[in-house]
Amino acid sequence: MVNFTNTSLGDLIVHKLGNKVEDEGIKYSNNVLNLQGDIIEKLLLKFFISPFKSENLYHFFHETDIKLNEVFYYVSEIFENNENLIEQSRNIAKHLYEQSNHPKIRSGEFYTVILKDCVIEDEIFDAVGLFKTEKKEIFLQVKEQDENYHINYQDGININKLDKGCLIFNTEKQNGYLVSLVDNINKSKEAQYWKDDFMKIKPREDDYYHTQNYLDLCKTFVDKGVENIEKEEQASLRNETMKYFSEKDTFDLEEFEQEVIEQPEMVEAFKEYKENYEEEKDVQIADSFDIADDAVKKAKRKFKSVIKLDKNFHIYIHGKKEFINKGFDEEKNKNFYQLYFDEEK
Repeated sequence: MVNFTNTSLGDLIVHKLGNKVEDEGIKYSNNVLNLQGDIIEKLLLKFFISPFKSENLYHFFHETDIKLNEVFYYVSEIFENNENLIEQSRNIAKHLYEQSNHPKIRSGEFYTVILKDCVIEDEIFDAVGLFKTEKKEIFLQVKEQDENYHINYQDGININKLDKGCLIFNTEKQNGYLVSLVDNINKSKEAQYWKDDFMKIKPREDDYYHTQNYLDLCKTFVDKGVENIEKEEQASLRNETMKYFSEKDTFDLEEFEQEVIEQPEMVEAFKEYKENYEEEKDVQIADSFDIADDAVKKAKRKFKSVIKLDKNFHIYIHGKKEFINKGFDEEKNKNFYQLYFDEEK
């Protein structure tokens, strides 16, 4: 969805955030970085934008007034006038430091950067990027000197492994801007401070969001929501669900229930499961929307229809359940499957 082909790096400033639990404080920079040469700029640009591959997008929010969301307000000031970058980057850094209350949150460098000419749905927007680097790696340096080679080492940041970052695009301000997120380390609960406490964002309810949620709902319903369902029927439901989302351009709940779930008692069970799912996950899934192909492709890995039989066989099912029957052989005292097919390949 986001195209960075012609994106360039604007002003960039770095502050050092210490460990708040240890009361290490913040070391502020007074000026934007003076980048030395095109190579450094290209490396930084790759470091900042290459991790953003997900189609999941978010909006800032606040329970009372969006202007009370700190990051939203400070970034708005930067968009209003880029000369506010130094002052507002300090405010953002201080806000992040104040949210870093867990002892496992590491110290690190915090970057605020302006990115020019990001393309979203054929429109060009600037963005503000916020990034934090926490992990350091050791790099070996091999240098030739006096017809010999010398090896040394140095701590540094791997430009292929961004720890935490977000891009805030200067569009949809009335909804809380358009935000893309990366958090590659600390998936545990204490690390949610970046998304929930520092940024305070919620998913953008677009077609990708609804497609992804409906596929997750369908998978958990097939796997856990139906009592006494046979494995071959589970596999068939997974296949028919994926077939529907792969072949249709739009989703319609009533059509889906008729074509995929079919059985009236299972349709009722699905409706009840959907209500409980939405309440438990605190989401609202639309009953009709345009299907997002990227979300379907991503979900295909989770929809593999495999029946595992002891340690001897795996049956991969790609068709409907009427071509496979389950039975019990009393003489061998074992279960069996009958498979019907036209041609062996």
